[in-house]
Amino acid sequence: MRVGLFVTCLVDSMRPRIGFAALRLLEAAGCEVFVPETQTCCGQPGYNSGDSKTAKNLALKFIAEFEGYDYVVVPSGSCAGMIRVHYPGLFEDEPDLHERFLKVAERTFELTDFLHRIVRLEKITGTFRGSLTYHDSCSGLRELDVYKQPRALLARMPDVALEEMVESTTCCGFGGTFSVKYGELSARMADNKCRHIADTHAGTIAGGDLGCLLNIEGRLRRNGDHDTRVLHIAEILAGGED
Repeated sequence: MRVGLFVTCLVDSMRPRIGFAALRLLEAAGCEVFVPETQTCCGQPGYNSGDSKTAKNLALKFIAEFEGYDYVVVPSGSCAGMIRVHYPGLFEDEPDLHERFLKVAERTFELTDFLHRIVRLEKITGTFRGSLTYHDSCSGLRELDVYKQPRALLARMPDVALEEMVESTTCCGFGGTFSVKYGELSARMADNKCRHIADTHAGTIAGGDLGCLLNIEGRLRRNGDHDTRVLHIAEILAGGED
């Protein structure tokens, strides 16, 4: 099984260890993994801001890099959602391209969805011990129906105690450019999320989207919480989270 790993620009720039963790998980599942060196952004920021031209150019770049793989796996619900849900719509007036994007979209999966449903990974190599709570990012949940998958994988780790927070599926306030356009509202949403995290008394908050995690971590630290660990699900499942 040949899998193209779309690392995402945020992971590549801010926390590359997530990409390496995803790579280890896919290899542990028996996949032959390829990471095209020319990959960049999925185009979501431009798309969300109404810049469809830039989004289309990046989509064309993506399909040239990833069309040849059996599957495309993404450690981000928002980027995977952009590819699966929105790419085909960008080319509705171009039948040949539209069909190609539909086929690639069908083979593109968020990381935990792929590990749980497609390759059915049973052996989890991570050594995480302790309690954690989980934040469900908006795009992964609402566009890709990713909710049970990360929890099912965590349940295979005997030393992990999952403490569900109140409103785990409520937005953290990031939303890409939303946090820039509506800073005060975004901060209030992040504060609510931080309060729900604290109420679980878990030592770690995990999630599947680095954008959300960076937003939450920034607010935790600004509010004086320097102890709660903030980790991507891939780091927990693959180990090496320290």
